[in-house]
Amino acid sequence: MVREDAVTVLSDDARVVAPAGRQASALPTLGPPASALASPDGTGAGLFAARPSLIRAMNEQLLLEHIRQRGPCSRAELARVSGLSKPTVSLALGNVERAGLVRIAGQRTGVPGRSARLYEIRPDAGLALGLDIGHEYVRGAIADLTGEIRTRASLRARATSVRARVAELVELADMLCQNAGVPRSAVTQTVIGSPGVYDPRRNAMKLTGGLRGWDRPAALAGLREAFGPSLVMENDVDAAALAERALGHGRDVEHFAFVHIGTGIGMGLIVGGQLLRGAHGVAGEIAFLPLSGGAGADEHEARKRGTLEAAASASGIVRAARRGGMRGPVSARSVFAAAARGDQRAVAVVAEEARLVAKTITAVITVVDPDLIVLGGGIGRAPGFAEMVGEELERIAPVMPAIRVSALGTDAVVDGCLAAGTDLAWGQVMTALPTPPGDGVRPVVS
Repeated sequence: MVREDAVTVLSDDARVVAPAGRQASALPTLGPPASALASPDGTGAGLFAARPSLIRAMNEQLLLEHIRQRGPCSRAELARVSGLSKPTVSLALGNVERAGLVRIAGQRTGVPGRSARLYEIRPDAGLALGLDIGHEYVRGAIADLTGEIRTRASLRARATSVRARVAELVELADMLCQNAGVPRSAVTQTVIGSPGVYDPRRNAMKLTGGLRGWDRPAALAGLREAFGPSLVMENDVDAAALAERALGHGRDVEHFAFVHIGTGIGMGLIVGGQLLRGAHGVAGEIAFLPLSGGAGADEHEARKRGTLEAAASASGIVRAARRGGMRGPVSARSVFAAAARGDQRAVAVVAEEARLVAKTITAVITVVDPDLIVLGGGIGRAPGFAEMVGEELERIAPVMPAIRVSALGTDAVVDGCLAAGTDLAWGQVMTALPTPPGDGVRPVVS
């Protein structure tokens, strides 16, 4: 069990806020729906009576979910889709309007009969802050409850210590809030995408790759102090997979894998429409697959970062290129560019990279059998690389999923954090609905 002072981590059944026209998240748990009354015969088989305040809260939540899913709605529409009576709908709308959760969006005209007032979710009833801790940049954005992005910004990552990295995130958050015209205290939910996974035994992150010191408990302590109890940590590649599910190629796919290949390697796995985390949160940590090959392999780096990541990430490509005879400033980008120009040394490095990634995806296919593989990261999105991986897969994979290149770009992690954060903010808003005082339990007897 996580201590009370531990940072929150998204649970296995956390859902992503759906874009307009898609299924929204489930209603938050309301607690026991009734109070038990002892039976007259003393057998203990009690009858149950719902509290009127609980019924009102359930009705209000039901209507809010309908408005969130469908957009602006009239009272008549809400009565029809919810099955509630028009007087009940009117009472519930009045309550949530006074609570500042809905507002009048206008009136529907051009149809027979009286024009109807339309109700919509008040966007500023909750705000989500999403931050991405990258090796080169820290990125972030703020979204309201409708999912609309209020502002985006990024800063060059220059921190070399835990304290400086936390300060960079705070600086970016303050910049975003200033751009959005809100104080940081107005943020309902903060989600930070970070390399690694949360370790509840140590109350710290682990498997954080090249972020020096980020696996120390002091890192999360500093983040909690800066961002408060609403802070949620999310693995950065898992966040990108959530963004792909909400906004990208995975919108209509129940089983897919998002494979990130860049300065690091990771995978976010969506199974049955839900992110798979595993018993210890390490589902998708494919950096540690015992797969290697080519001149990019390095035993020392493999012990620190994982066998696959040491060979197939950007550093492995650079190492293979130099061992293959390329001179001067070498980067993964320059190797791919040289391969596109026909440099045979670079062509061999890129071909080996494609084979290694194809082997990795084949391992995933044989275990999970996804419909779709989405490639992300600087290497995964390199021109022509997905086609090379597909050709290798044709030779070794038992079945061929669709291969797509992520179109979400460098903001994928932030977008995934906002998707999760907006959903969590919505849950907070729903559970904070005011309840009229003085409601007791009405006995039900036969």
